[in-house]
Amino acid sequence: MHSNSTTIKTSSDGVWQGDSPLNYAFPLLIVQTTLVIFVSRFLAFLLKPLRQPKVIAEIIGGILLGPSALGRNKQFVHLVFPSWSTPILESVASIGLLFFLFLVGLELDLSSIRRSGKRAFTIALAGISLPFLFGAGITFLLRKAIHGEDVVGYGQLLMFIGVALSITAFPVLARILAELKLLTTQVGETAMAAAAFNDVAAWILLAPTVAISGSGGHKSPFVFIWILISIFAFVAFMLFLIRPIMNWVARKCSSEHDFVNEAYICLTLVGVMVSGFMTDLIGIHAIFGAFVFGLTIPKGGDFAGRVTKRIEDFVSGLLLPLYFASSGLKTDVAKIYGAEAWGLLVLVISTACAGKILGTFLVAMLCMIPVRDSLALGVLMNTKGLVELIVLNIGKEKKVS
Repeated sequence: MHSNSTTIKTSSDGVWQGDSPLNYAFPLLIVQTTLVIFVSRFLAFLLKPLRQPKVIAEIIGGILLGPSALGRNKQFVHLVFPSWSTPILESVASIGLLFFLFLVGLELDLSSIRRSGKRAFTIALAGISLPFLFGAGITFLLRKAIHGEDVVGYGQLLMFIGVALSITAFPVLARILAELKLLTTQVGETAMAAAAFNDVAAWILLAPTVAISGSGGHKSPFVFIWILISIFAFVAFMLFLIRPIMNWVARKCSSEHDFVNEAYICLTLVGVMVSGFMTDLIGIHAIFGAFVFGLTIPKGGDFAGRVTKRIEDFVSGLLLPLYFASSGLKTDVAKIYGAEAWGLLVLVISTACAGKILGTFLVAMLCMIPVRDSLALGVLMNTKGLVELIVLNIGKEKKVS
């Protein structure tokens, strides 16, 4: 049976009536999800002695299922990952991504930035600026070295590479500091505050970058201006109107009232999706809206913890692996061949690490932080994780990278 986007049906009539479930959207999605979860969990078990995060296993699993390994078998691809199923798989995975960025916003306490003072601000600024400068050189080199990259606007490519190099993975850093029992130390507090500011700054830079890449050069220059105005209006609306409403909701659901009203939880989940729709409507990625909505929820009290408890396992355990596996499915390692390609790969990785560690270390030393703590801050601020992959995937969707 040959399927296309106009003839896809949700469910089959069963094998006894001659239907193959793998030719129908929902049974195939079940098989794909089960296969991804099984492979990624098995790899996570194998990588556990190396203390690697689960996302590494999920990406490697996607690569193994993709054109780098099993995907070289055309029959396997046609049977399990046919081209018509890709939008369905990515749509389900994007729901997980939406709620994951909501959880990131939920964890990010803006007040920690205000409490940290000038030291964390300066460290964060250095941790953004130097990787961005290095990113400018990398962008120039990649446009010259890689065939076809010169057709992409230099500014767009620079912004995406700069943001990807300069982001500190706030959720990953928080978990590392918690595991090492460093959250309450001076190094831990400074790193968390600097990473929080770093993340906010990166998302502020990323939003107009997505707008620029999405607007295309053939449209009116006023489009970009309207998008920027809409972004600021959306953020102001969320922080000055929605935030007080969510404070009220949090009080209603606090432990003092000894109940959790299901309607308030549902209202919050709907708010995530509506916020994502609004930013997509504006012209930037839906995850930006979910992230901002997460910032509006008060961090003190029980409400944030209860919302996290309700959705975190489902999002992180089932939906998010699909997103990173789908990234792996689109990755063909065989395309990296020759000394030049591998040299560029090593250059990008080493530049990303050097810019972050060196910039943070030097400024921390200038702030009179001891050498050992300054080096520790540099390594901690170099933490990479899921958000960087998300940025690069957005760039790929927008045909920028």
